[in-house]
Amino acid sequence: MEQQIEQLLLAEFADAQLQLALDGNRVNIDICHAKFADMSRVQRQQAVYACINELITSGELHAVTIVTRVPD
Repeated sequence: MEQQIEQLLLAEFADAQLQLALDGNRVNIDICHAKFADMSRVQRQQAVYACINELITSGELHAVTIVTRVPD
């Protein structure tokens, strides 16, 4: 499932710096992309959730922790 999450995120955030930590049906996502520069914290979270929503609604993912950053 880790590869699937990575593919879904990179489809929207190509060339992002991405770190995933999967533990069963829980995932920690740390993603860095320039696209986040003009977004609020809530908008950033919504953008990431939109990429993986199918996994959440299907129950494959139960808990998601997201850290979003912009490149230095």
